[in-house]
Parts: sequence; C-alpha cells; structure tokens
Amino acid sequence: MYGYFKAISISHKKASLHIREQIALNEEECKNLMLKIRETFDVSETLVLSTCNRTEIYYYSEKNISEDIVRLLASLKVLNSNEILPYFDFIDDHSEAVNYLFEVAVGLQSQVVGDLQIPNQVKHAYQWAADVQMAGPFLHRLLHTIFFTNKRIVQETGFRDGAASTSYATVEVLESFLPMLSNPKILVVGLGEIGEDVCRTLADKNYQNITITNRTRSKAETLAQELGFMVSDFQTVNEQILEADIVISSVRVEEPFITKNSLKHKSLSVKYLIDLSVPRSIAPDVEELAGVVSYDLDEIQLRANAALQRRLDAIPDVKRIIGAAIGELNNWSQEMIVSPTIQKLKNALEQIRKEEMARFVKDLSAEEAEKVEKITASMMQKVIKLPVLQLKAACKRGEAETLIDVLNDLFNLEKQTV
Repeated sequence: MYGYFKAISISHKKASLHIREQIALNEEECKNLMLKIRETFDVSETLVLSTCNRTEIYYYSEKNISEDIVRLLASLKVLNSNEILPYFDFIDDHSEAVNYLFEVAVGLQSQVVGDLQIPNQVKHAYQWAADVQMAGPFLHRLLHTIFFTNKRIVQETGFRDGAASTSYATVEVLESFLPMLSNPKILVVGLGEIGEDVCRTLADKNYQNITITNRTRSKAETLAQELGFMVSDFQTVNEQILEADIVISSVRVEEPFITKNSLKHKSLSVKYLIDLSVPRSIAPDVEELAGVVSYDLDEIQLRANAALQRRLDAIPDVKRIIGAAIGELNNWSQEMIVSPTIQKLKNALEQIRKEEMARFVKDLSAEEAEKVEKITASMMQKVIKLPVLQLKAACKRGEAETLIDVLNDLFNLEKQTV
C-alpha cells in the first residue's frame, strides 16, 4: 500500500579495509546498481553511497528486499554473497533508517566524528540517483531536509569546528604558515594510511605544486595520477627535502633520516617540517638550525583531539536539530500518504457539482450561470475544508488509514483517479 524507507550498510564498524575495498563502488557502478535494483525489484527510489569507510544502499519500498539487494551487489562485484552478508547491517524500520541516514550525512556515524567530506559525498550520491531517475518525491524531500539540517548544524553548533583527524589537523597547521610563502613546494614523504590521507586532503583543498615520494614508486605514481601531483624517486629523497619549502613525512624508519646534518646545505629560506611518523623520522633537534620550524605527531594530534572534543560536546545539540528536522519530515511524509485521498475526494465532490450544474445551467442566462458557478465552487471549497483538516490531524495521530477507509466507503473513492 505505502512504501517504507530501509537502509543496507557495510562500514568500518564491521568490515576491514580489505573487505570494504571489494564492495566499494565508483560513480558508474553506483548508477548501474540503482538501475539494476529498479529493473529487478521494481523499486523507484534508491540512493547508493560509497566512500572509503562505507558502502550503503537506501531504498523506499513496500517490500523488504535488503538481502536480495546484497546478493545483487555481490553478483555485480563477482563475490560470494554468503561470505559478505555477515558484514552488512540491515535497518528495516522506516524511522530508524531515516535517522541513520541523517546521522551518516552529518558525520555522526563517521570514523572521524563530524567528517568534513561526508556531506559532499552524500550530495554526489543524491545527484547520481537523480541522474538515473531514482530520486522520487520521498528521497527529494528527505535529502533536501538533510542538507538544510547540515547548514543549521554548521551555524548553530561547534560540530564542524576544527580539524578532528590527523590529516586535516596536518593541513590546518600547514595553512597557518602558507600565507607567508609564495607558491611553496610541498613534499609528502611516505604513503601509508596517514600520508595518503594527507595527500587527499591537500587535493580536496586544491593545493598545487605538490610532489610525493614513496619506497614503492608504483603506489606513488597511481596516487599522483589520481590527484594530479608530481612524483619523485625515493632514492633522491634527501635532495627533494632540501628543495622543498614544506616537508610532510610519514615514512616508517627505525631512526630519524631528516637530521641537522642532512639539512645543513638547505637554502636560506624558512623550511617547515611536519613529522607524522612513529618512530619519528625527523630528529627533534632540527629546530636548532636557523630557519627550520618542525612539528611532531603529538602536536598535530593535540589539535585533532581538541577539535574532536568540541565535536563530541556538540553531539546533543546536533541530535536535537536532527530530531526536529525528522519531526517535520514525518509530518510531510504522513500528509503525502493522504494526498491521493484528498485529491480523490475533491474529484468526487467536483463531479457531483458539475453533474448538478449540468442539470440546471441550460435554463440560466450566461450571467446567471457564471454566478451559480462561483457560488457552487465556493460552497465545495468550504465543504471539503473540514475533511482535509481532519485527515491531516489524523496523520499526526497515526490514524490516517482509518479515516481514509471511511471516506472511501462514504464517497466510493476507489473509482476516482487522482
């Protein structure tokens, strides 16, 4: 009779990176999956969100086809569905699924609470759904409500303040001295998880003149091609460090390889060094050299932890704003259920009015007929006003279906078309 919203999720909470990589979908694959869902299950509203930490499918349907959708996804990715099913979470309750998408979209469910990238990732997913005509009335209303809620959270809380991840905190430190440099050369040494995250954060912020180097050159070349960066050979890393204005090092070494001795031939300009390695790859005493400014991982993480605490403190306010938005969405959703009945009732009463007008208007002059038309049309508006108000009130009480059945019986609305 009516559809309900459901969510399917595989995320960092239950699945390792190795598993998530196998499930991850690019734009073309997301669109293809949505089209396959429509073709296979006759579902007209679907949203597919795929990031490094999660792949999720949201759909609006009368039936519960969540496991079937996972099996469809597995077939498209050429995976054994029985092996990947245990990693998925299924949210079948409409209200819980709606609340979950809100929390995902604002960053409450992110690995780094308040993730700054997730709102744009959700916007892209919504655009892809619209591109393939899989965003119907419910998804349109839901996503626009979420986007408005995100704006309120930014404006009214501290949930988006500061950099709550190591990579964002690193770039935040870098941004504190960038205005003092003219088109600085930035070198990223090492492409472990943190190094790669820093590169992606720099790319998201559209920074240029960035070179990356890594022991495994092929990994550096792949990332550089994706992000539009330059690559240097790791064998020449010492020379690259001397030429760079900013060095971000996350390479794993047993003892520091950036030392006072390795920097003794640096240029006279100021050099900024950021060490994200454990053990440290930059010797603590390099700051004894004139023109060298160094930050270690502890300093970076202090910034990240402070920002994270501000976000955690703001969570109650974020949930309050989400609750208010969901309340308004539920009111609209309930009214959407009774809209066809309201329209059928209007059509039924209008048909009665026109039939009665047809019986008498032939005996009236044009002027008289016009007056009667206005009078009867006005009467019909007043007659229908109370049933419409009662229907909307019944929605808020959760009693709409009972009143719909009564109106259907009284006015034989089943024969009416919307």
